[in-house]
Amino acid sequence: MRILIVDDERPARQRLVDQIGDMPDHEVAGQAAGGSEALALCRDIRPDVVLLDIRMPGMDGIETARHLADLATPPAIIFTTAYDEYALQAFEAQAVGYLLKPIRRHRLGQALERAARLTGDQLSGIAGAGGRRRYLCARAGDELRLIPVCDIYYFRADRKYVRACHAGGEDLLDDSLKSLEEEFAPDFCRIHRNALVALEHLSGLESDTEGKPVVRFRRTGETLPVSRRHVGEIRQRLKGGIR
Repeated sequence: MRILIVDDERPARQRLVDQIGDMPDHEVAGQAAGGSEALALCRDIRPDVVLLDIRMPGMDGIETARHLADLATPPAIIFTTAYDEYALQAFEAQAVGYLLKPIRRHRLGQALERAARLTGDQLSGIAGAGGRRRYLCARAGDELRLIPVCDIYYFRADRKYVRACHAGGEDLLDDSLKSLEEEFAPDFCRIHRNALVALEHLSGLESDTEGKPVVRFRRTGETLPVSRRHVGEIRQRLKGGIR
């Protein structure tokens, strides 16, 4: 992928140049010290990815990202910053990654790999239509990770967090179970006071060895208990997928 590095500090740009130089299939197509310069360069070099600092004099990274999103073929944006308080603004600006400085090479590589997997349609629709998100944000160490909602099997309350189990593993979210239920209905259904399941990933409703109702997930074979009060609803929603 062709990468544009945008940071007002030369040492920070050089560190990214050095890290990318060791990565196959990636090249630094250009460097910019500010937002206006970055926009001008993007029109000329058409990068696949922009590594974008946030706190810069003049046009900051958030405003730059919003202008980049308006391009006919917008690049993927990965923010690189020493500050974590801009995460929400970053993803509202349709960023696909958010890396905290000092940036480790393996974190950068992972973020670039994810950016490479996103199509143009996905980049233009990360925020989703009508306020409904297509990706959720989870913290993983010094990185904020995007999880495609279509890959999520279920949400489960875990103390003060919610655990999302998905095709790539498990991550903790700051969202409440109630807010997730409201946002993603009718695709996710409540089966217990502490669990929501994605209907498209279920193979059916069953009874366990003790005769208690459970739902089974098609891909993993995992089961989750269903409370008696939710059995009727999940049975109706599955529309015949009952065993």
